Amino acid sequence: MILPCIPHFRRLSTSASRWQKLVKPIKTRSYEKDTFFVTTPIYYVNADPHIGHLYTSLIADTIVRWQHLQNKNSKIKFSTGTDEHGIKIQQAASVSNISPNKYCDKIAATYKNLAEDFEINYTSFIRTTDALHMKTVEKFWNELYSRGNLYLENYEGWYCVPDETFLTTSQLKEILDKDGKKKFVSEESGHPVEWTKETNYLFKLSSYQEELKYWMKTNENVTPKKFHKILFDQISKEPLPDISVSRPSSRVSWGIPVPNDSSQTIYVWLDALVNYLTAAGYANDDANFTHTWPPDFQVIGKDILKFHGIYWPAFLIAANLEPPRTLLCHSHWTVSSEKMSKSKQNVVDPFDRANAYTPEGLRYFLLRSGVTHSDGNYNEDKVIRVLNSELADTLGNLLNRCTSESLNPNQEVPKIDAVVLRNLMEKDVTKQFVDNITALPEICRRHYNEIKFYRVVDAIIATLHSGNLFFESMKPWELKKNEADHEQLKVVLHITIECLRVVGILLQPIIPNLSSNILDRINIDINSRCLDDLKIFSWNNDQFVRRDLSSDKFVLFRRILLEHRIRKGRRKDCN
Repeated sequence: MILPCIPHFRRLSTSASRWQKLVKPIKTRSYEKDTFFVTTPIYYVNADPHIGHLYTSLIADTIVRWQHLQNKNSKIKFSTGTDEHGIKIQQAASVSNISPNKYCDKIAATYKNLAEDFEINYTSFIRTTDALHMKTVEKFWNELYSRGNLYLENYEGWYCVPDETFLTTSQLKEILDKDGKKKFVSEESGHPVEWTKETNYLFKLSSYQEELKYWMKTNENVTPKKFHKILFDQISKEPLPDISVSRPSSRVSWGIPVPNDSSQTIYVWLDALVNYLTAAGYANDDANFTHTWPPDFQVIGKDILKFHGIYWPAFLIAANLEPPRTLLCHSHWTVSSEKMSKSKQNVVDPFDRANAYTPEGLRYFLLRSGVTHSDGNYNEDKVIRVLNSELADTLGNLLNRCTSESLNPNQEVPKIDAVVLRNLMEKDVTKQFVDNITALPEICRRHYNEIKFYRVVDAIIATLHSGNLFFESMKPWELKKNEADHEQLKVVLHITIECLRVVGILLQPIIPNLSSNILDRINIDINSRCLDDLKIFSWNNDQFVRRDLSSDKFVLFRRILLEHRIRKGRRKDCN
């Protein structure tokens, strides 16, 4: 899963000659990068988390779990965190009548709770108010400055206060306000803008336009392809302007001061983007940094594509650091086909919905129903239908059937007779089921690597449907009645439980707790739950004798009743 290393960028002596010839990779390491590094954005603490934040974190967590499933000895760094500076935080803290520090502590805690409740196993939680992060930002700023990438100038332009960014004329659209007067707003966010004049430090983004084009042309580094095209169009259609990377501290005091210039605070987006360097150990010249950088996957929402796809790689190239290997950009979630917004009061609280559907259920729905290239649609009836049909009925029912004492009184995965298995394989329903199980690991491997989790689940559910059809067709309750048919019954139980082993292993990145419960119930050793353990199926294993089932009995996933749609409150139990 670890992608080929992107070459370091060599700065040539003059801008005219810099891109006249192909830039060749520079070997600066005596060892290979050996840590798989995945990031989420750090979440802005001006509001509590919603399912969009959760979805981003779940994608990253699933990528990490898939990497570990392929190689349980992988060195992994997985960072997330909270973005806590800027004028919006000043304002939110003022409205709440508490200090910015206490306000940030309160909201940051909810994002940590989100990760805990939904089994998001990060290794680093970066807060931009942490001392280590501020040290990292200062070091990175000084690196940019020492290389001649920053300069102080009187700056004026259209400024969007809610988005905390300056915009070019091409990024605006003209609308009529409620009084019929014309005004400009951000074309992307719809937020109002105002003409602002102030002294700022500017970053020479214009000097890196060709580098950005080259980076995007020569690497499949932004996915899905639609977002790669959007970004490439943005950096190609017109000259990139230099961008403001500081604010007067008299206006934005809640931020990191510019080194050696306390009259300015560092632009919140530059501050926030550096969090990835903080997680990697950049500030302390940590030897681990060179083993970790660059990130293998940076998972972001489409609303912050410009910051991560233009500003961030430009900052890194300017500081002589490699850009991320892959920016994975996902679309948003609508609610009953409408955009989520506070004004519509349709923002979906993941803690509340976890109480109704369990964290594992909500985790499954978002990863099963979301696609990165298009907006997903959250609908309560759809959630209930998917979870009841797939987790409770299709998966849970098959587990219950083959482990019930009525059909499996010995509570075992029985040894099977090869001749009986061969005879049953002549039946189409048996052959189809076994073929589906056999093909499933490779199908899922391909879809996981393409970050198409919905297709992973599609393939698994199709296999489980063939399993339930197999079970119904073989009528094991009838086979149990006649002793002469008991060898056939053993084959039915054996194949079905082996299917659950395969499915349980493959579903671990998506629903880790439920998968663990399945594998525990059919007594799979904790050290035998990786992708390599699916190279041999039990019916082909000459060493297989029999295996006891675990004595623990449970309902894998309880059917959800309609009234749960409106039940409120938090729930931490996933099972």
